[in-house]
Amino acid sequence: MSVEETVHTLLVLTFEIEVLSVDLTRCQSCLAGTCQGKRTSKTRLNVWMTPSCGKFTFASDEGAKIIEWSHFESEYTLGLKIVFQCSAEGDPRPHITWFKNGLELYGHAFFMTHEWDMGEKGKKSKMEIDPATHMDAGYYECMADNQYAVDVKGFSTDFSLEFE
Repeated sequence: MSVEETVHTLLVLTFEIEVLSVDLTRCQSCLAGTCQGKRTSKTRLNVWMTPSCGKFTFASDEGAKIIEWSHFESEYTLGLKIVFQCSAEGDPRPHITWFKNGLELYGHAFFMTHEWDMGEKGKKSKMEIDPATHMDAGYYECMADNQYAVDVKGFSTDFSLEFE
């Protein structure tokens, strides 16, 4: 077969993971075969769960659980500060992550998060957007996770215009 006659084959593989854990990133093997032979390949698998999928719990009472959150539809005024809060408990102490419309939020000049420990098993996170713009409207989620559970709470925001 000449270079011009090269045939490209795309193979899409799907497989199930039997044991679900919060940390699914590990080395995985895949065996693929055709009538011309077999090939085994190992690769690192990164599995990302969207936060809107709810709560995952694994046989433990120590799993992360959100105990307080901004659980109402919030209307904010353009140009002012928006503040959301989320508190969680678990053992080990949970990690709290913020999402907007399914995407993880990272700090920048107009967006900040503050976290502090509460007691031996708790964590509190406060997210601030200052100043608020029309682009800040959306669906926000607070996700708390530790090795035993993932808990998610969400709420919608929209802006209002104030006229004097």
